[in-house]
Amino acid sequence: MSEDTGGGVEGGAHERGNGGSAGALLVVGDVVTDVVARHRTPLVRATDTAAEIRTLPGGAGANVACWAAYSGLADVRILARVGTDAGGWHEEQLRAAGVRPQVVLDGEAATATVISLVDATAERTFLTDSGAALRLSTADWSASLLEGVAHLHISGYLFFAGTSREAARLALREARERAVPVSVDPASAGFIAELGVDRFLEAVTGADVLLPNEDEARLLTGLPDPADAAAKLSRHFPVVAVTLGAGGALLAAGGAVHERVPAVAAKAVDTTGAGDAFAGAFLAARLAGADDAGAAAAGCRAGARAVASVGGRPPLP
Repeated sequence: MSEDTGGGVEGGAHERGNGGSAGALLVVGDVVTDVVARHRTPLVRATDTAAEIRTLPGGAGANVACWAAYSGLADVRILARVGTDAGGWHEEQLRAAGVRPQVVLDGEAATATVISLVDATAERTFLTDSGAALRLSTADWSASLLEGVAHLHISGYLFFAGTSREAARLALREARERAVPVSVDPASAGFIAELGVDRFLEAVTGADVLLPNEDEARLLTGLPDPADAAAKLSRHFPVVAVTLGAGGALLAAGGAVHERVPAVAAKAVDTTGAGDAFAGAFLAARLAGADDAGAAAAGCRAGARAVASVGGRPPLP
């Protein structure tokens, strides 16, 4: 459910490095059914607008996990809650992508669904029904999920509802107690504004890596320039990587931007999931031993590949 370019892996086999020996990545996040509608002309109210429509697996957390596996990380896991309506299909799709799903089936709420309206410029607008995704609870979490895990990634969408926020905070806290690094993708400027910047920043306190896009970084800091925003955020989070779409990415630490990573040229058809691609490839590269600049470059290659195809997932192996 995220946007922004900033990355693209040439192909799983091409980017493996020593990923097979890296520790596991655990994603705690959202699994979503995406309905992607690409319309070449502006929407016309109260009548028909021609579109190309596809139903695809998605979700910010699930997309990150799939891109990490596609980037060569051998052990990628995800904890998420889905409805019984589509849970089996999503588990199959995750396994096919090389991800080990820990899916909690919800008999009372349907699987989260997002309608992604993609215009002729490849920009997307979301209509979101969070369904079962934000019903992930502390009862679904167990510290045993951290066994063998070298990094925990939390999708920011979980912080936008009370029940899932408690689950995300518990996961973050127990990871920190076990010295497992934690990253957070803020996920949605719109939902951050609705929740409140201060409440969001308080909820993600303790994260080691923050992965916002430029709109989220501006909102979280009140600063119009993304470099200034990245620098300010890095006073609170040890590593900040801000994705800038066609502008690449910024890396900041200790209150200053220290790397500007260029984007990879791509013909964009759908920007859905580009930020998720960046995050997945970035985390996989770090776990494989890359420094932050090298990891951001891998993220930028993944983002470029993501925008060149429809939907937020990499191609299946």
